[in-house]
Amino acid sequence: MRGPGFVIQVVRLVRLVRLAHVEQALSHMRDASIIAAFDFDGTISTTDSLRVFVRDTVGTTRFVAGAVLASPWLIGAALRLVDRGTAKAAFLRATLGARTRAQLEDDAQRFVTQQLPRLLRPEMLARLRQHRTMGHRVVLVSASPDLYLRPWAASVGFDAVLSTELAFDEQGRFAGRFAQPNCWGPEKVRRLEAWWANSPPRVLFVYGDSRGDKEMAERADHAWIRGEGTLMPVMDVDAPGTPS
Repeated sequence: MRGPGFVIQVVRLVRLVRLAHVEQALSHMRDASIIAAFDFDGTISTTDSLRVFVRDTVGTTRFVAGAVLASPWLIGAALRLVDRGTAKAAFLRATLGARTRAQLEDDAQRFVTQQLPRLLRPEMLARLRQHRTMGHRVVLVSASPDLYLRPWAASVGFDAVLSTELAFDEQGRFAGRFAQPNCWGPEKVRRLEAWWANSPPRVLFVYGDSRGDKEMAERADHAWIRGEGTLMPVMDVDAPGTPS
């Protein structure tokens, strides 16, 4: 006679098999022609995650000192006299210094584990899961660094991350600049179009919260900007009467 432990193990095994079948069915239902693009800061997160990451990495004293050192660029960006990407690079150069890629990756992993979860909006994570359940491709498009966005995005099921990338020198140290243009505004659309290349989406959903998402929202079939109305429902885009 088998004991209760054996029965529990069998029940767990059956559940795992059923879950595998469900995931397999969803993969067959996947509609790659529908894409949902999410901004991160202010959209999925409740605040500017880069500031939190830098402060958590270097400490408050260096964070404030770096902001003071980079203030000519930051003020210039606020007055629209300096490119936002140039100002951001100056701030990171003043705060992160010449930290190595390995050090920053360790810092990012700690941030993803210990700090980032408390910054996330549950309703946006639910919306992400809804798109994934419907078989849509989901992509994160953000001006924040891929250092912490990439591992976090992989953990919640994003198909791709299009974000600002730090440049490193031959010794693997932060070079004080970006490898590509700051992923903001028009650059977000350029990255999206380069990502889908010759296979543009039949339907594009976009979620954002600020001026930096304007061009991406204009490119979308269905766009939502925080503060400009309630979160739109995700309907079957092939169903009769679905708004376009």
